[in-house]
Amino acid sequence: MASSSRSWRYNVFPSFHGPDVRVTFMSHLKKQFQHNGIIAFNDEGIERSKLIGTELIRSIRESRISIVVLSENYGSSSWCLNELLEILKCQESAGQIVMTVFYKVDPCDVRKQMGEFGKTFKETCEGKTETQVHKWIHALTHVANIAGEHSVNWNNEAKMIEKIALNVSDNLNATPSRDFDGMVGLEGHLGKIQCLLILENDEPMTLGISGPAGIGKTTIARALYNQLSPDFPLRYFMENVGGSYRNIGCGDHGSKLRLQEELLLHILNQTNINVCHLDVISERLCNQKVLIVLDDVDSLDQLDALAKDIYHFGSGSRIIVTTKDQELLERYGITNTYHVGFPSNGEALEIFCRYAFRRNSPKYGFEKLAIRVAELCGNLPLGLRVVGSSLGGKSGDEWEVIIHRLETSLDEDLERVLRVGYETLHEKDQALFLHIAIFFNNKDQDYVKSMLHDCNLNVEHGLRNLVNRSLIDISTNGEIVMHSLLQQMARQVIQRQEPWKRHILIDPREICDVLEYETGTRTVCGIYFDTSETGEVFVSKGALKRMRNLQFLTVHKRKHCEKDIVCIPQDLEFPPRLKLLHWEVYPRKSLPMRFHLENLVELNMRDSQLEKLWEGSQPLTNLKKMDLAMSCHLKELPDLSNATNLERLNLNDCESLVEIPSSFSNLHKLKALSMFACTKLEVIPAYMNLASLESVDMTACQRLRNFPDISRNVSKFSISVEELDQVPESIRLWSRLRVLTITSKGKLKSLTHLPQSVKHLHLSCIGEQRIPYFKKSLQRVELYLNSCRSSLLREDCEPKEGLTCPYDTPYTQLDYTNCFKLDREARTAILTEHFAQGWACLPGGEVPVEFDHQAKGNSVTIHPVSNMSLTIFKVCVLISPNQQTRESEQLACCRISKGIEEISVYAIPRIQRKHLFLFPSYLLQESTSREVVFTFSSELEIVECGVQIWKDESERNQSAYSKPGNGEEEDVSNNQQDTYNISRAWDEEEAEEYVNLNPAKRTKR
Repeated sequence: MASSSRSWRYNVFPSFHGPDVRVTFMSHLKKQFQHNGIIAFNDEGIERSKLIGTELIRSIRESRISIVVLSENYGSSSWCLNELLEILKCQESAGQIVMTVFYKVDPCDVRKQMGEFGKTFKETCEGKTETQVHKWIHALTHVANIAGEHSVNWNNEAKMIEKIALNVSDNLNATPSRDFDGMVGLEGHLGKIQCLLILENDEPMTLGISGPAGIGKTTIARALYNQLSPDFPLRYFMENVGGSYRNIGCGDHGSKLRLQEELLLHILNQTNINVCHLDVISERLCNQKVLIVLDDVDSLDQLDALAKDIYHFGSGSRIIVTTKDQELLERYGITNTYHVGFPSNGEALEIFCRYAFRRNSPKYGFEKLAIRVAELCGNLPLGLRVVGSSLGGKSGDEWEVIIHRLETSLDEDLERVLRVGYETLHEKDQALFLHIAIFFNNKDQDYVKSMLHDCNLNVEHGLRNLVNRSLIDISTNGEIVMHSLLQQMARQVIQRQEPWKRHILIDPREICDVLEYETGTRTVCGIYFDTSETGEVFVSKGALKRMRNLQFLTVHKRKHCEKDIVCIPQDLEFPPRLKLLHWEVYPRKSLPMRFHLENLVELNMRDSQLEKLWEGSQPLTNLKKMDLAMSCHLKELPDLSNATNLERLNLNDCESLVEIPSSFSNLHKLKALSMFACTKLEVIPAYMNLASLESVDMTACQRLRNFPDISRNVSKFSISVEELDQVPESIRLWSRLRVLTITSKGKLKSLTHLPQSVKHLHLSCIGEQRIPYFKKSLQRVELYLNSCRSSLLREDCEPKEGLTCPYDTPYTQLDYTNCFKLDREARTAILTEHFAQGWACLPGGEVPVEFDHQAKGNSVTIHPVSNMSLTIFKVCVLISPNQQTRESEQLACCRISKGIEEISVYAIPRIQRKHLFLFPSYLLQESTSREVVFTFSSELEIVECGVQIWKDESERNQSAYSKPGNGEEEDVSNNQQDTYNISRAWDEEEAEEYVNLNPAKRTKR
């Protein structure tokens, strides 16, 4: 692992063949690097020869990333080949990142030294020693297996260059950063925590980090995450778990599913994951080496959803949990813990000085003042940072005033310490701070600006001031983030204001009085009402209208709590300036007649009792978000023809909704439409042509009969159509479609019209007579197939007349569990399928004879293995349920070759009788192995096992990557990282998907 404190002279070292790309591709790439602030080594002026000089070697070693541009004549240059050797040496010894670009050359030609590339390479090898040639061949094979961009996949070279530069930036951001180097005491914390993690141990492990709010747990965890990331193929830092998922503590099953979905989407880097039960994390990550940081956990239910059993993760995995509650770790059984204590007086002074003076020690004349402030802050890092930022640049007299205030009001109360930073703000920035704390924490900054643009707060300038004072941060994805401690302080600030001066109301008792007795004033601009602390509340007709400047109204109510009842009259009047209406479990069947909508930006009525919203056309030009999810009584949607700026619409679980109105065709800025489980939905306008729409979810809409043509720019589309026999021909025009999910109970016969842009295809063809036919151009799609889901627990799977789907995809799941009526043709198609990655499961009584290496029991030995760099095995295991009681069991495959053990683990669905489980296995080796041993273990009974070897390259190429006899070569693009020993080359997204979905392999010697 590379050191976190190592200094890199260059961000990037480019290795390329000058005559091929210098004046064209490389000149543009270097310009893009310059534009992105990426420092790249410049080789101009260096005289080239057969041997690379010490200056060049030093430059390679001082670069964080090497990017190898493989072109047709790259192998014709000894200089380039020797550069490559040095680059790979740095990758192995110093953790250097290596990226690849295949520029007008087939990765397969590079890997196997074939074609024009191989011809020029062989000429270079003439007269060279066998050892030298072997090193070059090994290096080219290695680098050709590293995922990268392939110019053939791009029709716009400028876009490809932008993508490469972006990938470089992402790698630089994800690698150990020097931003943490100057943090006081950090190295000491990291050293102690690394000792607790015992990284050399392959056992998966959980570590808890505890300490008070503001002590620096998140900062330490983030630095640790950045330091460890290079050693973990799958990793995710899940920020502010407690704050983001507050409702998880209520035992809400749906919230737990959403938690798991959030984790899986990020750690697997996918765009679409359907989490339908709480075992999905264990199934998807059970064999993966992962690094997961769960930051600021405050509930056992959160841990239960995300880290229920550490052994559900792969060998070498590390789960790190930060929390303010040490007892929570103990109650969950996490005994390996690290407590972050307060810094020493000297460290506290240094922290304070770095924010107040931008140096490690006080300025002359401020020594005693700085010591006094550090003591008053109680050595809490967050308080030191906030107060230090507030005092920066002020005179000694101003310091004395502030110190006096701290001395008289601190009283060991952190809230008063943090309040100093707030009180030094301009009154407009103070108002902005309070609005963010109550309504807009973790919201997109552009959204916040649109909400507050006419509030006379100068939002752009104010946000900059709050960032400079360390009162908020702006995340990399543009969200405003405020520390929970500062949020608490903001609430205290509001509570201490005189009642008639309060712009924001948060006290439930006060709000009850305002709503019942109409005591609100024009001063009030926002109400945040948590009804959990109240009993029955009666809202007066004019209570809200009286507050004419009310713009933000949020009502949080627990859905199934009978104590906190909010009673509102049918003729309730809303104020005219309302921008945000967030009212959970709204109790009436419709919104009031006198509802001013012209200023509304967001309408959130989740879990409401609404049957309809309003009558007729309304002025909705400012509306951007509408969330009506789980409003199970909602029967109709209003006329939205004037909602021309609406961007997001959530109708999930609106079970009574029957029809989508034709006014939807006016929603030209709509980006996301969610209609999951609208079980009565039958009518959708035939063609709406919503040009901005990017994501559509119509899954579990059981009564849909047609495949709607909503938008030709959509990139994610999910739908359930019972009687669908084929997708409409017009779908071929959906040129941006990448993720397609189809569930059908009808007679889906073909998918021949799908556009080539599709990368992920999810099919649940329940009760199908035929698996749908795919055209050849979709061979490299990631395919997830489940055609017998309704038959998992009973013997009613209909016979298959045939399987015409070519499963020649990078990843295929063929789940025919408990499908006992499969006919012979169907079984043959499944058993003889040579999918590159994935698995198949189907009923069976014996291992087929095609698996010519067979053995009874759980182990089979093969010898000898041919002397090739890559051997591909197809494995078949006959398993029996053996009183299986759980929904799934694990099957572990241990392969031993030349003393190296590799373990793959698969989740087996619940089976009723004997089944065959098939999967491929790849062995990368440099010399002949005398024998290879496969051993299997599971709670299931392993009856027998068999292995088939794909013996030569031509057989493998034809079997795994193209349909037999079609006479066409597969267009192989960019490559998978060599740690997974894969010979097939894919583009970047496919390679990432392979890493995400394949069993992680750990190596022991």
